[in-house]
Amino acid sequence: MTCAVKTMMSDGLDAVNVIEANGLEDRHREKRIADWVMGLSLGYLIAAFLVPALLPPNTVPELSGRANALDYVWKDSSWGDWGNEPHREDGEMGHDQSEHGGKFAWSELDLFSAFIYGFGDLNCHQKYERSWFINDNQMPVCTRDIGIFAGIALGAYLFRRRGLNRWTVRDTIISVLPDERVEGVYWNDRRFLLAFGGIALLLLPTAIDGGLQAITSYESTNIKRLVTGFPMGIGLGILFAAVFGANPKPFGFDASNVILPANARLVPSLDGVTGEGNSQVIDESQEAIDELVTVIANTEK
Repeated sequence: MTCAVKTMMSDGLDAVNVIEANGLEDRHREKRIADWVMGLSLGYLIAAFLVPALLPPNTVPELSGRANALDYVWKDSSWGDWGNEPHREDGEMGHDQSEHGGKFAWSELDLFSAFIYGFGDLNCHQKYERSWFINDNQMPVCTRDIGIFAGIALGAYLFRRRGLNRWTVRDTIISVLPDERVEGVYWNDRRFLLAFGGIALLLLPTAIDGGLQAITSYESTNIKRLVTGFPMGIGLGILFAAVFGANPKPFGFDASNVILPANARLVPSLDGVTGEGNSQVIDESQEAIDELVTVIANTEK
């Protein structure tokens, strides 16, 4: 959404300057940020399929590690080989690697393949029963992560199409929605609830599916993991793009230059410091006016 502003030129003719719905002249920065988020997620997603397909068959055996830990860096070492150590087969994490194709170390792969599997090792538990196999090689991440990376790419694409830098992260998140649909949110100052509540709703399917697995005997399927991971990725893609996209500098650090839906405005707090935590939307409702009158009356007593 753009709007036109007339300015008077030196020869007396009117020139029309087109500005975006946030008050800036263009969305080049928002598009670049979205391209980076989309490119990184899509790049890793594609590599997660290509690398196991190009490696010799049976290079990557059945794995079972821990999330947010390096378990398959080395085959035998004082650290980074937790996945290759013998563990109980009925445990929640790990197994006896010798019974699942032998020891594996991604550090022994070529540089690119090592990066792809190393990132998967750090990011994902890499449980073989929750992962796909290509060319008899286990993929570097589980099926839920595949859905998440695909969703991140779509979320970044949505931000590229509609996202606007509106100074604060929450207003930048909301910018992916049509302005006319969120006017009521600005009138009632429910923007935090809409922005982060909406992101939370997109995370909910993964939280329910994964949470039930953690606390009950329920076991999801790879298709369910893929499907529930996808909306989570959309939320993360929008969030990542908004976090990097929200920036007061293009507005000259002047919150009054930001255009918001419903003609709302960002104003600095009384301490004179502007920013995410010190900005608020002007509430022009009668309730706010009544409260202000009450405060003034109490002060005069």
